[in-house]
Amino acid sequence: MPNPRPGAPLATPERPGRDLSKPLPAALSWITLIVFAGAFAGAYFVFQLAWWVPALYGAASVVAFAAYGIDKAAARRQANRISEQTLLILGLIGGWPGALVAQQVFRHKTRKRSFRRAFWGTVGVNVLVLAAYVYLTAPALGS
Repeated sequence: MPNPRPGAPLATPERPGRDLSKPLPAALSWITLIVFAGAFAGAYFVFQLAWWVPALYGAASVVAFAAYGIDKAAARRQANRISEQTLLILGLIGGWPGALVAQQVFRHKTRKRSFRRAFWGTVGVNVLVLAAYVYLTAPALGS
C-alpha cells in the first residue's frame, strides 16, 4: 500500500493477537514528569542528595530517549529492533523520564498494553528505590 502522505509513517496492518489498546492520555505522562521533577528538585536541595543522583537520571534519560528514537526508526524500516527488555532496563536505572518524553515525542511504545504495564512497574520500582535512598541518606530522616 503506498504511503498517502510523504513523510508520514506507513500504516501497518494489525496483526491478530497483538496486545494493543488505546494509548493513555499524554497528560498523564507530562503530569507525572512535572510532579517527579518538582519532588526530585525538592529532595535534591532539601535533603542534599549526592551530585551523581541527578547526573545518573540525566544521563540515563538521554540514553533512553535516544534508544526509543532509534527503536522507532528501526520499526519504521522493519530493521533490527532494540529489545523491550533493554528499554525497560534503561527506565529502571533512572532513564524513565527520558523514556516518557520519547514515548510522547515519537509516539512509540504507547499502545502495547503489556509493555505499558511493565514500563509503569519499572517507574514505580525506580521511584521507590529513590525514595528509600533519600530516606536512608538524608541527614534528618535516616538517623
